[in-house]
Amino acid sequence: MSLFTLIFVLLFSSSLATSNNPHEDFIRCLINSPQLTTPIAGAIFTPDNSTFPAVLQRYIRNLRFNESTTPKPYLIVTALDLSHVQASILCAKQHKLLMKTRSGGHDYEGLSYVAEDPFFILDMFNFRSINVSIEDETAWVQAGATLGELYYRIAEKSATHGFPAGVCPTVGVGGHISGGGYGNMMRKYGLTVDNVIDAEIVDVNGKLLNRASMGEDLFWAITGGGGVSFGVVISYKVNLVAVPNKVTVFQVRRTSEQNVTDVAHKWLQVADKLDNNLFIRMVFDVVNNTNGERTIRASFPSLFLGNTTTLINIMDQTFPELGLQVSDCQEMNWTQSVLWYYNFPPNTPDSQLLSRIPRSLTHLKRKSDYVKNPISKLGLGLIFNKMIELQLPVLTFNPYGGRMAEISEFAKPFPHRAGNIAKIQYAADWNQDGVDIANHNVNLTRVLRAFMTPFVSKNPREAFLNYRDLDIGVNNNGKNSFLEGTVYGVKYFKETNFKRLVKVKTMVDPDNFFRNEQSIPTLPTSRK
Repeated sequence: MSLFTLIFVLLFSSSLATSNNPHEDFIRCLINSPQLTTPIAGAIFTPDNSTFPAVLQRYIRNLRFNESTTPKPYLIVTALDLSHVQASILCAKQHKLLMKTRSGGHDYEGLSYVAEDPFFILDMFNFRSINVSIEDETAWVQAGATLGELYYRIAEKSATHGFPAGVCPTVGVGGHISGGGYGNMMRKYGLTVDNVIDAEIVDVNGKLLNRASMGEDLFWAITGGGGVSFGVVISYKVNLVAVPNKVTVFQVRRTSEQNVTDVAHKWLQVADKLDNNLFIRMVFDVVNNTNGERTIRASFPSLFLGNTTTLINIMDQTFPELGLQVSDCQEMNWTQSVLWYYNFPPNTPDSQLLSRIPRSLTHLKRKSDYVKNPISKLGLGLIFNKMIELQLPVLTFNPYGGRMAEISEFAKPFPHRAGNIAKIQYAADWNQDGVDIANHNVNLTRVLRAFMTPFVSKNPREAFLNYRDLDIGVNNNGKNSFLEGTVYGVKYFKETNFKRLVKVKTMVDPDNFFRNEQSIPTLPTSRK
């Protein structure tokens, strides 16, 4: 132990001895934990620490949850090694303190760093090692690493390997993978979790488990069912996938003056049936036309795992309505396509992927839906009129089909496979602080989602776990936990997968230590 650390511990212990804080025993437990292999005091931040606000805010990615009225944690543990994770779990269990695990902070409802009950944050941002093996085309990546860091480390070793995950480089690996994860290569290679082959997790007893020791049920659950319901995920082992030396990207936009309804209607008919190498996203937003009047704009940011010539031939045969031209297309390597998709300027160095700071931070709200049948031109017209009325919300359609339709809905907790044309994301972003403006803008997304009811999945109305949305159900984790959990659980996972997740949860965490407002519940006592 260094002299600095020894002095820190002595001062910390002295302050605890005179403290009236009801959770002082918890901190004592952490500092004196027999699990520790390195001192933990330097990883503990309380509100008395001058750097506490900076540590808390460093990974808040939704400014809705950075208001003065937002509940704050009792303390933050920025775990430096495995023993810190183990001690945090065991001491929190002993002292009945709610634990929130944060890897990247991009969770849309802030569940990794906000709670109404007294809580602390176990922050995993120091767990960011990445070991890439091109020889066997795999990588071990820790939960606190970002997607951008993973992409960069792969590219360091190979120009023809990539990984099918999200387009936002600052997203933490832990939450992204455990909730399913998807990106521009999903039609070719499936979800992120479809390419996970092993994992390490610390369970409720503080034991480190891998796939062999945790068993297939728990491994299945943490590859799409949300890791935070079952333990603290330390790392995942993933299969790398092949990418061409050059890929092609394009961004085409159409407005009402350019037959946007016809183009959108055709997209809904073909987007899930196109070549598996082609991913064409469709985004609707409200803009002003040349006359200053509000109109709908459709944008089509796209990735093709191939060259421009092949892409143009495919588009001419299957989606000529978009009117794609050679001049619309750009060829680049795969990592450059990630930066392009995230709106970085051309020739941005790959090292930008290593930045853990988002390009911008806003207040935001997200929702999700699934489209199983093409929406008619009349229906699209009604949707466009409603969007023009509401102005703020943006609709993004992510195409399915391809590999997504070939994998069983029971292979992973994520069930939204064959039969889906697209997933919809509802997005509202704003820059003003304050609860009133937040409530107003959040309500706009609710109004639009309600309007979309005739056009999306039913019984259940399905949703995507990584687009966390507390509007579809909240668990108070009391005596009605199972019933409350079922409300949102069947929307995220459908009935069969949800029931299996509940059985796994009941087996590995019977006392529901790992919980949040939308965690997997345990079976009622009478049914355990």
